[in-house]
Amino acid sequence: MTTTPKTLPGATPSLGRQLIRRKSIAQMERDARNNSGHGSLKRNFGVLQLTMISVGATLGTGILVILGDAVPIAGPAIWLSFVVAGFAALLSAVSYAEMAGMVPVAGSSYSYSYATMGEGMAWICGWCLVLEYAVSVAAVAVGAGQYVNETIAVFGIQLPDAISQPPGGGGLVNLPALIIVLLATVLLVRGAKESALVNTIIVFAKVAILIFFCIVAFTAFNAGNFEPLLPMGAAGMSAAASKVFFSYIGFDAASTAGEEARNPKRDLPRAILLSMLIVTTVYVLVAVAAIGARNWQWFDGVEAPLVQIINEITHQPWIALVFAVTSVLAIVSVVLTVLYGQTRILLTMSRDGLVPKVFGEVSPRTHTPVKGTWIVGVVVALTAAFIPLGALADATSIGTLFAFALVNVAVIYLRVTKPGKARSFRVPLYPVVPVLGALACLFLMANLDGMTWLVFGAWMLVGIVLYLAYGRRNSRVGGLDDQAYLLSHQDD
Repeated sequence: MTTTPKTLPGATPSLGRQLIRRKSIAQMERDARNNSGHGSLKRNFGVLQLTMISVGATLGTGILVILGDAVPIAGPAIWLSFVVAGFAALLSAVSYAEMAGMVPVAGSSYSYSYATMGEGMAWICGWCLVLEYAVSVAAVAVGAGQYVNETIAVFGIQLPDAISQPPGGGGLVNLPALIIVLLATVLLVRGAKESALVNTIIVFAKVAILIFFCIVAFTAFNAGNFEPLLPMGAAGMSAAASKVFFSYIGFDAASTAGEEARNPKRDLPRAILLSMLIVTTVYVLVAVAAIGARNWQWFDGVEAPLVQIINEITHQPWIALVFAVTSVLAIVSVVLTVLYGQTRILLTMSRDGLVPKVFGEVSPRTHTPVKGTWIVGVVVALTAAFIPLGALADATSIGTLFAFALVNVAVIYLRVTKPGKARSFRVPLYPVVPVLGALACLFLMANLDGMTWLVFGAWMLVGIVLYLAYGRRNSRVGGLDDQAYLLSHQDD
């Protein structure tokens, strides 16, 4: 009979041993209740607020910011690209729904990975989420400048490039992006409940304005614009699907609200699936309407294409003004909710010792991680204002896809190792759906270009260095001796 060698209390275990150490679901729930003495989040959200967080983080990005870039890649088949990306996201969304019901904490796929694959994979997932959230927020905020210009153009004014473009993009500072991120940061610091209310109002407004766009665009619908459907072939359609996939990260943002949901085991799965239905339907409708109104080649190089289409069809400046203003608000909503998700993931990682404690400190007055929110907000604002994101923004798709693939694997792992554990939602057609979800993510990753992979690889190397320099030495789970580690798992 062999026994597990003991790790001396306070001693750092071997790297290999630490990388595979898992954090129990029961321990995650205990940490969520007391936040390791740093204060706790407040449970304010019902299914409506959770759904709106998910929709707010998703709806707008793929249509308002990157549609003009994606259409030249896919041609008229851009709507199929949204269907493919949406289907791939849906396969992962049902896995998220099962995991969110089992692990109702703030860490999203980071926590799910920690509970199933160990600290090493959890760190990689968390580092991918930093890329997914922080960089995508900056990328979306950068796109706001286009719509600010469309808004003030009605009055014959245009922001000069010097204050609407970052260095390398023809300007000195992207002021609209800086202001939008800082405004979202201020709102998040004031309180999650207030942020959720503002977000819900904006979400209803942007759904209404996108439906209005469809109505207007269909008055100029030309079926001939869909021929040929695949001018760039199926490869172009797949490449565009990979490009727009990052616009489906909203349900991941909803899962980060696990500790602020009143009934997370019931409401999180419902919110995740409902938001996916709403977002995919609106994306496909808007894409079809846009291509029906304008030939796909028209989109090449066009900034804020939806506003341009509205303006050209109606010839009413005030309509374009209302649409442009609502579009700016839609982008604010994306920035607000995705920034929210980033702060909650860092809060959870801070509890585990993998990032500095400041990210895990929750204000007893506002019940929000005030210091961590300010740090993230300022860094993202400066990134959006002064740094040309380029390939780094495209790399957010890889980070998203990789995190989603891990969640699908986590579902399979827990079905095998803990088949009797209570689940408020179960993935249908198991194991087909999580296997297809993981494969779909890998397929979309394979369609991203070599430069994106190179940037992603460099990002991962930086993450590994940071883990070895800080996370490994400060990990709460990795630093436990074997007896303490087993005790932390005894009721899981």
